Amino acid sequence: EKLIHFGAIPITLSDSSGHIYEDEGIDASKLSIIKQIKAERGARIGRYIMASTTAKYSDPENILEIPCDLLFPCCVGSNKIDADDVNMLADAGCMGVIEGGNMPSTPEACAIYKKRGMLYGPYKATMAAGSIVNGTEMEVNPIDSTDELDERLGESVDAVYDKITKTATEFNARGDLVAGTNIASFLKVANVMMAHG
Repeated sequence: EKLIHFGAIPITLSDSSGHIYEDEGIDASKLSIIKQIKAERGARIGRYIMASTTAKYSDPENILEIPCDLLFPCCVGSNKIDADDVNMLADAGCMGVIEGGNMPSTPEACAIYKKRGMLYGPYKATMAAGSIVNGTEMEVNPIDSTDELDERLGESVDAVYDKITKTATEFNARGDLVAGTNIASFLKVANVMMAHG
């Protein structure tokens, strides 16, 4: 929904059974149908092809073979995207990968993102704002509306990005979000350990 809200045109969605591909894109009305299908108990994303005359199901078999500008992998499980996948994406014109799942890229894939000049949003940074909606935080600071949620997530994402970019610059890795994320994370843990003796 947020990608569509910001003007992006998603072309694929997947679940553990496979993926759907809409060559002309998935707009809000198509997404609404997909959400209805997925809300049904046990429904898999493949059922969407019965509601669309243009969708393809798991064709091509590898979702990463579908040309895209940006990839947002939200897969369950780690190390699903390897160096060969990244080269295939870059060769097809993909400009960047923004991770929305827990460690979808192998360390080798991460190195290729940088080598190929691709934008890369590592999961450690992109998922940091999610702490706003965890159970404990919601008890302490309840959110009353989606507008308030969007505002707080936006503020958190901005703060995380600011911290990462400033840290990367400070440690002579300007523009490297991976280095900025890793260094900022390390410093946060080290400072807490130092404070506790």
